Amino acid sequence: MIELPADKMDLMVKRFAMLESELANGPDSETYVKLASEYAELEDIVGRINAYRAALSERDDLNILLSDKATDGDMRALAEMELPEVEEKIEALQKDIQLLLLPKDAADTKDAILEIRAGTGGLEAALFAGDLFRMYERYAAGHGWKIEIISASEGDAGGYKEIIAKVSGRGVFSRLKFESGVHRVQRVPETEAGGRIHTSAATVAVLPQAEDVDVDIRDQDIRIDTMRASGAGGQHVNTTDSAVRITHIPTGIVVVQAEKSQHQNRARAMEVLRARLYDMERQKAADERAESRRLQVGSGDRSERIRTYNFPQGRLTDHRINLTLYKLDRVMEGELDDVIDPLIADHQAKLLSEEPA
Repeated sequence: MIELPADKMDLMVKRFAMLESELANGPDSETYVKLASEYAELEDIVGRINAYRAALSERDDLNILLSDKATDGDMRALAEMELPEVEEKIEALQKDIQLLLLPKDAADTKDAILEIRAGTGGLEAALFAGDLFRMYERYAAGHGWKIEIISASEGDAGGYKEIIAKVSGRGVFSRLKFESGVHRVQRVPETEAGGRIHTSAATVAVLPQAEDVDVDIRDQDIRIDTMRASGAGGQHVNTTDSAVRITHIPTGIVVVQAEKSQHQNRARAMEVLRARLYDMERQKAADERAESRRLQVGSGDRSERIRTYNFPQGRLTDHRINLTLYKLDRVMEGELDDVIDPLIADHQAKLLSEEPA
C-alpha cells in the first residue's frame, strides 16, 4: 500500500481553493496570468486528490455495509461486487498522485535548442545526422511543435556536419531531454558495393531554451567578433556575407551564427549561448546531486553511447534501459513515443526510489 503525504495534499487543496477565490475576484492582468499559471499546474493533481479521497470514503461505506449483520443479501452482494472496483481505482489514483508529487524539473515546460553533429564515420555520419534531424522534425510535427533552423552546415554528400534548431511547443524539453547523447548507426551505405555494414555516429544535445531571467550574461564576459562568412559549410552559410562569433570568456564557449541579417546573427547566437550556459549550470547541479549515488544507467553523460540504430535488422536499441524495438523504419518516420515513454517511466522510477520513505 502506497502511503501518500496527507499534509502535502491538504496544502495543495487549500492553495487551489485560494487561487480559485483570488481569480474570481478579478485581479489585474499581470497578477491574473501568474495566478492562472499556478492554478493550471495544480488543477490536475488536486482533481486526482479529490477523486482519491472520494474513493476512500466510498470504500469505507462499502466496508461498513459488509460488516453490518443487518445488511440484506442483495445489498451485500452489490457491495461485494463494487469493492474490488473501488480498490482498483484507489490504487491507480495513488500511483498517479505519487508521480505528480515528484519534484518537477523547472526546465520541463521550456522550449529546446536541438543540436546534432556528425561524429565518427565521415560522409555516412553526416547522412545519419540528417536522418536524425528529419526524424525529430516528423516527431515534432506529430506533436504540433514548431522547428526553426538556427544554423546548418551541410555534409559534402548530403545530411549535416552540424545543425542547430529551436523546437517550440507544449512539453518540448520534458520529452526531448532524454535524446542527448551519442547515437550510433549500423547500415550498408549506398556507395558500398560489397554490401558491408558500416558503423558511424552522431551526437545529439538537447538544451532547454533559457530566458534572460535564467542566465545573467554580463557584457564584459563576452567578446563579439564580426567576420566575413567563407565558402565551406553548405548553402545556409554560402548565401551570407557576414557572420557573428560570440565568445563567452569565463567558460570558453564559442557560438558562430551566419545569416544575412547582422542583427539576427547576434540575437540567435545569444539565444544558443544562453541555452548552453543554462544547460551547463543544470548539468553541474545534477552532477553534484548524483555524486553520492552515482547512477549506473542514464547518468546524463553525453559522451556515452545511448542508442544504436541497426538498419539491416530493423532494430533500435536504447542501451540505458535495455529497450529493443524491431520497428526502426517507423521510428525514423517520427514514431518516437515508444522509445521516449519508457525512458520517462524509467526516470520516474529512479526518482521514486530516491524519495525518502
